[in-house]
Amino acid sequence: MKVAIMGYGNLGKGIECAVLQNADMELVGVFTRRDPATVKTLTGVAVYSVDELIAKKDEIDVLIMCGGSATDLPKQTAEYAKYFNVIDSFDTHARIPEHFANVDAAAKEGGKVAMISVGWDPGMFSLNRLYANCILPEGKDYTFWGKGVSQGHSDAIRRIPGVKNAKQYTIPVDAALEAVRSGSNPELTTREKHTRECFVVAEEGADLAAIETAIKTMPNYFSDYDTTVHFISEEELLRDHAGIPHGGMVFRTGKTGLNKENTHIIEYKLTLDSNPEFTASVIVAYARAAFRMNAEGMKGCKTVFDVAPAYLSTMSPEEMRAHLL
Repeated sequence: MKVAIMGYGNLGKGIECAVLQNADMELVGVFTRRDPATVKTLTGVAVYSVDELIAKKDEIDVLIMCGGSATDLPKQTAEYAKYFNVIDSFDTHARIPEHFANVDAAAKEGGKVAMISVGWDPGMFSLNRLYANCILPEGKDYTFWGKGVSQGHSDAIRRIPGVKNAKQYTIPVDAALEAVRSGSNPELTTREKHTRECFVVAEEGADLAAIETAIKTMPNYFSDYDTTVHFISEEELLRDHAGIPHGGMVFRTGKTGLNKENTHIIEYKLTLDSNPEFTASVIVAYARAAFRMNAEGMKGCKTVFDVAPAYLSTMSPEEMRAHLL
């Protein structure tokens, strides 16, 4: 499989590393909107201008889209699905149906497979929610995120006047986790499920009280949560908060039996040192599936719900039955 990367940030670097662990794949290039001469890759793979991408379509089996969900992917995935099998990690949950429709039309026009919203949420968490709902139809879902760095929330803080740099952590509330694990099916508010902890480097002379108020009252990000703000030095931020860890848990609690007398709890948990590298590892496995499905004549937009597990694996069906079943 010949793989190419569109966009070279944290996720693009994660894809570059993940491809090295998959012997059936070769990374043939990174495509960027920047000047290619200014982009140095981890492995020395060639860097090209995005203007050269379509001319190389016959040399690429799957194009992995590594842009952001806010503005890049809604435009780029549909644009390139006409020419390539593509895969993205679009994660704006409320806009997935709209994104699916746009990408589906483009991929069908080009006779390609386009896989959207692949990662861990949406992605692996989505699959676990679906499996658990099918197995325990009488039940309740819970999703917790963290402890980990929320890149979107960190970026929102950095846009506040007077903020030089910042990292924000999403943290599950222990009492809420224990209530779910007890099988009591609690009704939990947003505030009861997660807290937010912010580490902020302020500009010299900035109004710290104003920054803290701006963070804690920010709608859609912090106003619905108990939020703690710490002001620290740039040195402390770089020393203690350089990584991008994340993770979380998906629960399904359900009842079975004639009188629903038995309680069952399904828990799927991720603890990730590097959010982008794990996301990249999921994407690379699904890139294999997209390539195989297109080779079998499938086309159009797909999600993780449409992919049989066997399409993800380098093992033969015989090997899977012998070692994993």
